[in-house]
Amino acid sequence: MNTAAPAFTDADLSAEQLQGLLTAQRTSYSKRPMPSVGERKANLQRLKSMLIKHQDALMDAMTADFSARSRHEMKLAEILSMTEMVDYLCKRLAKWMKPEKRHLALHMQPGKARVYYQPLGVIGIMVPFNYPLFLALGPLATTLAAGNHAMIKMPEATPATSALLAELIADTFTADHVTVVNGGPAVAALFSALPFDHILFTGAGSIGKHVMRAAAENLTPVTLELGGKSPVIVADDFDIEEAARRLCFSKSMNAGQTCVAPDYIFLPRRKLDAFKAAYKKAFNAFYPTVNNNPDVTAVISDRHNQRLQGWVKEAQEQGALVEPVTDEVVTDGTRRTVTQLVTNVTRDMTLMKEEIFGPVLPLLTYDSLDEVIRYVNEGDRPLALYYFGFDKAQQQRVLDETHSGAVVFNETMFHVAVDDLPFGGIGPSGMGQYHGKEGFLTFSKPKSVLYKPRFNGMKMLYPPYGGLVDKVLGFLIGK
Repeated sequence: MNTAAPAFTDADLSAEQLQGLLTAQRTSYSKRPMPSVGERKANLQRLKSMLIKHQDALMDAMTADFSARSRHEMKLAEILSMTEMVDYLCKRLAKWMKPEKRHLALHMQPGKARVYYQPLGVIGIMVPFNYPLFLALGPLATTLAAGNHAMIKMPEATPATSALLAELIADTFTADHVTVVNGGPAVAALFSALPFDHILFTGAGSIGKHVMRAAAENLTPVTLELGGKSPVIVADDFDIEEAARRLCFSKSMNAGQTCVAPDYIFLPRRKLDAFKAAYKKAFNAFYPTVNNNPDVTAVISDRHNQRLQGWVKEAQEQGALVEPVTDEVVTDGTRRTVTQLVTNVTRDMTLMKEEIFGPVLPLLTYDSLDEVIRYVNEGDRPLALYYFGFDKAQQQRVLDETHSGAVVFNETMFHVAVDDLPFGGIGPSGMGQYHGKEGFLTFSKPKSVLYKPRFNGMKMLYPPYGGLVDKVLGFLIGK
């Protein structure tokens, strides 16, 4: 298969062509509006087989797009996460699809109340560049589990991956069931304006606003996964070297280009220097060299690299101190970048206002948990919040007194890989969720159904009122 990167342009697909794809999917869906559990599992297994069969080609394409990407990271975050998700969905699908019994009040008897989970129809999935495989196929798997059809808009920043996935999907599913759309920003704008039955967008909040605005024209419901600045709090009772190792691993994964990556870290004031030394030690143990190291992933593009370095330079000019974790200079022709630790930062720096999404890590100090909670709550509600410490009372304070899409204790990021947990943000970090059972519910309509038998017990409440009706109402109200 050809993995060469095509030149995506905004003229790739017109509004009429996109509408034609959607119309074909709607027509196809109308012929099988409630696929059986067997059909849904078969679709999921086809997706899994496609992924396993072509994993090497897909990883080659992602490596070409990034200029350098760790194969082990791709296997863990893009391949294994997907195969486990499919297995999880297949195991639980029959139970989720079963109509749920609901309570029926005495005066409504006899009868039955049920909730019937029906597919929504056609789902639009908009994918970011950072995990182009998992963030395309993960939502697709949940969409298929819920019995829907799907159109996927792949990112223009990963042209090789996007082109290959379009080819593989076309070989695996009919275009009126699942199809991939490629193109530039104008195509993305047209895509978000289509009258889907639901849109799932993963990406920057600035773009999410445009997607939501376009969807509103069609009253299309949206799920937005937007990221944000996910803070880390390291408590005094957590070993500082162990904290550095765990945080270095998660921040280095995918060069920090993860929506739930640690964005900034709060440390006990007296442990700042120890943490910096431990972090550098951990990084150099993980990555003895950066140049030509197949374990080190690169920043996606020169533009993103320039953005990061511009923010770091601006922070330095405003008084921040910057320390690379190694003195090595990258000269291998890739966009591999040495992680930079930044201290003496202030809230008005761009670095502390915008999601970093790269190998730059601000470090802040604190004297009490009160000031940390206040700082976090004064900012936008994050996608995730991480607390390293074992004091149960302090953990509970973090849970009770902060808002975030998720809280993880003594680890970072890997709640995303827990299939049975919902994943989603709150406020500026997103709305809705699409993992686990909650994902199945997101892409389903919980239809209320009331069954009544031949015997009509309600006739006791028919007019003319008075007499028996009053006695029945008095009994029901006063019971």
